[in-house]
Amino acid sequence: MRHRNSISKLGKPADQRRALLRALTTELIRHGRITTTKVRAKALRQEADKMITLAKNGSLAARRQAMGFIYDKQLVHALFEQVPTRYGDRNGGYTRILSTMPRRGDNAQMAIIELV
Repeated sequence: MRHRNSISKLGKPADQRRALLRALTTELIRHGRITTTKVRAKALRQEADKMITLAKNGSLAARRQAMGFIYDKQLVHALFEQVPTRYGDRNGGYTRILSTMPRRGDNAQMAIIELV
């Protein structure tokens, strides 16, 4: 049963799952678009939206929270400079998930997640 469980476990222990989401979030912010599985993209959407919301806030505490999550320090500085102008009038929905062809090796559903 998975009643009221909002997080997808992604078949990994908690520490590996957190590291995976941190790495995917960092790469999404760095490149603007990445290809991953559909389940990982849906889990990543929540984390990426949190980081962009922190960057919109722009306070020192928000910057420190983002530094604790995103691996690259310079990327956090660039994020906090660009986000207020890019997403200032948007109230959420900063990412878009596009389904693509299944992966050849194991037929996993693949998706492209990108920043809007």
